[in-house]
Amino acid sequence: MSCRRKQLEPSRKPPRENILQLRVMFLDESQHTFEMEQSVLGNDFFNKVCGHLKLLEKEYFGLEFRHYCGSYVWLELLKPLTKQIKRDDLMFHFIVKFYPPDPGQLQKELTRYLFALQIKQDLSNGSLTCNDNSAALLVSHLLQAEIGDYVEELDMQHLENKKYIPNQECLNKKIMRFHKRHRGQTPAEADFQLLEVARKLDMYGIRPQAASDGEGMRINLAVTHSGVLVFQVYTF
Repeated sequence: MSCRRKQLEPSRKPPRENILQLRVMFLDESQHTFEMEQSVLGNDFFNKVCGHLKLLEKEYFGLEFRHYCGSYVWLELLKPLTKQIKRDDLMFHFIVKFYPPDPGQLQKELTRYLFALQIKQDLSNGSLTCNDNSAALLVSHLLQAEIGDYVEELDMQHLENKKYIPNQECLNKKIMRFHKRHRGQTPAEADFQLLEVARKLDMYGIRPQAASDGEGMRINLAVTHSGVLVFQVYTF
């Protein structure tokens, strides 16, 4: 009896018009473009982004983008991409979405590093507010992670060329005094100490989102480890 070999059909690739070119900005300010089919869920896109980073503890992170109505929203994981975006020239931002009350819960060094980058970004843009002493201490841990042990000339040059906080010039001496104390810490240890300081701040993990209440009054909402916080918006 003769056997007939089945001819395997080549796998069909989706037409190019069904492919989205989606750009993602990461916390280290690097960018990468991902090709995704329009029909896939947000979760497929998010998993591909996390795979690019080799990130395992992905439950703390999310993708934020500017909605066509003008406000920033989170990518919904269970919705198809086509239900959420109207064009593919958007910039998605990979950022921290959920902050654990204790950074010791973070198991992987990469996760703690990404959290440290988020704290650095929040300090720089002013969304993580704190007193001068805490700000100087946080920056000193960033210095230890980025340039290693304290060297006066190197510290001065680095702080002159890189701005971590809005009022940095007034705090440079205090930052350097704190940095002296961190001698011998590895970058991973410095990241952990940074998170230990940050978690004690009142505004740690709070990212207000514009909303309105049942009466149409403007409010801000923030999801934290302790629940949902509501901030009243006052206009003068």
